[in-house]
Amino acid sequence: MAKSTVQYVCQSCGTAHRKWNGQCSDCGGWNTLVEETGLTSSGPPSKSLGAARGRKVELSPLSGSEPAPPRLSSGIGEFDRVLGGGLAPGAAILVGGDPGIGKSTLLLQAVAGFAANAAKAIYVSGEEARGQIRHRAERLGLADAPVLLASETSLRDILTTLDGEKPDLVVIDSIQTMWSDAVESAPGSVSQVRACAHELTSFAKRKGVAVLLVGHVTKDGQIAGPRVVEHMVDTVLYFEGERGHQFRILRTVKNRFGPADEIGVFEMTGAGLREVTNPSALFLGDRDERAPGSVVFAGIEGTRPVLVEIQALVAPSSLGTSRRAVVGWDTGRLAMVLAVLEARCGLALGAYDVYLNVAGGLRISEPAADLAVAAALISSYKDQAAPPRAAMYGEISLSGAIRPVAQAEARMREAQKLGFDTVFCPKKAKASEETQAETNVQIETYDELSALVSRFD
Repeated sequence: MAKSTVQYVCQSCGTAHRKWNGQCSDCGGWNTLVEETGLTSSGPPSKSLGAARGRKVELSPLSGSEPAPPRLSSGIGEFDRVLGGGLAPGAAILVGGDPGIGKSTLLLQAVAGFAANAAKAIYVSGEEARGQIRHRAERLGLADAPVLLASETSLRDILTTLDGEKPDLVVIDSIQTMWSDAVESAPGSVSQVRACAHELTSFAKRKGVAVLLVGHVTKDGQIAGPRVVEHMVDTVLYFEGERGHQFRILRTVKNRFGPADEIGVFEMTGAGLREVTNPSALFLGDRDERAPGSVVFAGIEGTRPVLVEIQALVAPSSLGTSRRAVVGWDTGRLAMVLAVLEARCGLALGAYDVYLNVAGGLRISEPAADLAVAAALISSYKDQAAPPRAAMYGEISLSGAIRPVAQAEARMREAQKLGFDTVFCPKKAKASEETQAETNVQIETYDELSALVSRFD
C-alpha cells in the first residue's frame, strides 16, 4: 500500500530534501525549495524483482543494418543544417533561449515550412491565445500556412488530441507551462517539467511524431528545470543573441542525429527571421580595417568556418584595481592570455583596463582564438592598427608556445575566399596547393610572438 509523503524539491537542480531549508545543499540556490507531495510504499519491500515478472525484451544482433530515417525539410537551410540535415521522425528536440529572443517566431516559421512540404503540423501554445499566434503569422506572411493551432496546458488533453490527429510534428510552447494531473505540484515545478517532458518524449518515440519543446532559461543561461530533461531529448538547441544586435545564433549542444556544436545564423527583421548563408561576410561587413584593436579571427563553429572580428581596448586605469570586461569570450581565457603577454612578451598590462568584444553578438568558445585576442590586445596597447587583410588563429600555451589547432585548411580557405591575403597561424598548420598562394606567417614560440609585437610598431 502506498501513502503520500511530503518532500521539498529544489526548483533549480531538482534535489529532494526531507525538510525545508533556506538554501539548497546541492546547488547553493536560495529560496528554491518548494513543497511537493510524492508516493512511497508503506509495506515491506519485495524479496526480489522476480516476484513481478516483466515481458521478455526482443534482442537483435549488432551486425544488422537499417536504412536511415527520412528527413523532413523546413525549407530554412540554416534550421535544417543545425538539425543535421532535417527533422527526423520521432525526434524530441528542446529549444531554449532568453525571453524575447525570437524562439516562438523561429519555430512558427519552421513549422510553417514543414507544413508546406506536406507534413501535418500542430502548434500548441500554453502561453498565448490562438488569436495572438494568428496575428504573428500574419506579420510573418504565414497566414495561409496549413498549420493547426491549439491553446492548451493540460498534458492529458494534448496527448489525447495528438493521438487522434496523428501529426508528423508538434510544437509545444513551452514545456514550463504544461501540467499533468498525475503530479501534485504547480505547473513549472521540477516534477511537472520532468513528468511532462518524459510523457511527450515517450509519445514521440511510440508514434514516430517529431516533438519540438520550447524551454525557458534561467539567469545563468541554462534551460530552466531539471537537467534530466536535456538527457531525455535527442537534440538540445540554444537560440542566442544580443538584444542590441540583429543577429541570432541557433546552436546545437546535443544532437543524436547529426553533429553537435553546429550553428545556424539568422538576422532579425521586421518580417521575421531571415537566414544568413554567408555569416563571415555579415560579421565583417562594417569593419574598419585601420582601427587599432581590431583583428579578424578565423574560427570554426561546428563544421562551418566563420570569420569574425575581435575588438580590444586597452586603456590606463584610474582605479586601484584594473578592470577586465569581456563580451562573447571566456573571462578566464582572457586572464591567461594577459598573463602570457606580460610574462613572456614583456607587455606590462597590469595597470590598464582591458575590454574585449566579439563583434556581431557571436560567442566563441574554442581556444584557437588566443592568437587573435593577443594580437588585438597588442594592437590596442600600441595604438597601431593590425596588418590589413590579415586573419589569425592559434592556441597559446602557458609557456608562450603557439599550438596548432584542428581544421587549419578550412580556416585558410575561408579567409582566402573573403579576400584575406595574410594568415597568422601556428607553424605546423598544413596548407594545400589552393591555399599556398596566401602569405602565411607561421608562429611557434613566444619569441616569434614577441616579433609579432614589432609588426604593430
